[in-house]
Amino acid sequence: MPIPSMAPTARVIVLAAGKGTRMKSDLPKALTLVGGKTILEHLLASIRVSDVDPRPIVVVGDRGGEVRRAMGDVCDYVEQGEPMGTGHAVASAREAAGRAEVVVVLYGDHPFVSAQTLRRLVSRHEERRNTLTLMTTTVPDFQGWCRAFEHWGRVVRGSDGRIVGIREYKDASPAEKEIREVNPALMCFDAAWLWENIRRLGRENAQREYYLTDLVAMAVAQERKLSSISVDPEEAVGINTPEEREIAETILARRRGARG
Repeated sequence: MPIPSMAPTARVIVLAAGKGTRMKSDLPKALTLVGGKTILEHLLASIRVSDVDPRPIVVVGDRGGEVRRAMGDVCDYVEQGEPMGTGHAVASAREAAGRAEVVVVLYGDHPFVSAQTLRRLVSRHEERRNTLTLMTTTVPDFQGWCRAFEHWGRVVRGSDGRIVGIREYKDASPAEKEIREVNPALMCFDAAWLWENIRRLGRENAQREYYLTDLVAMAVAQERKLSSISVDPEEAVGINTPEEREIAETILARRRGARG
């Protein structure tokens, strides 16, 4: 059965201000090529097909001009200014999001998030009337190509199986680092709650940044409704290093081979 189209009040915010320092490239990270297309092209194509938001908001940094020239007039652009973390980046898109009732946050280093998954995320969010809905992925271990997930935030659940928080790797205890359910940081929010609470984020962490993921623990503390959907690790893969780009190229080649 086809999933019904989303309400027109949903906006998608794509965080694409990364400089690509670890990629050892002169390009902004979102313009890294995978299979002959930029990461951002792959992601924007999925958003377009999903019908969640016909014109997503792309948050860019001090090299935003390069992103604008590469992508053209297919999305709205917002400049983050001084980079102070993911929470700060999303907050910079507040005005551009307008009166949207639902806000989806994606990252410009995830090329393989599918249109179907985006629709499933928003459908789950609306069906359960959640304040916050997350995508998570579970890896068998952190060996081989799954080493790409080792430094991702861990999904912390209580004894009842409910999510109680996201622990960023640099802030995680040794026991938390053993958790194999990790956070791609792809989320769907009730917009009114998001804008009310994002300004309450603090920077008491190893990076001294405003973590968007701290909103998970905030929602739990407020006894808000939240849940998650699970996605395959291949779909959740992110690209931050040349090695991770090679992993993505291998995944894409295998997919094209299977279709061919």
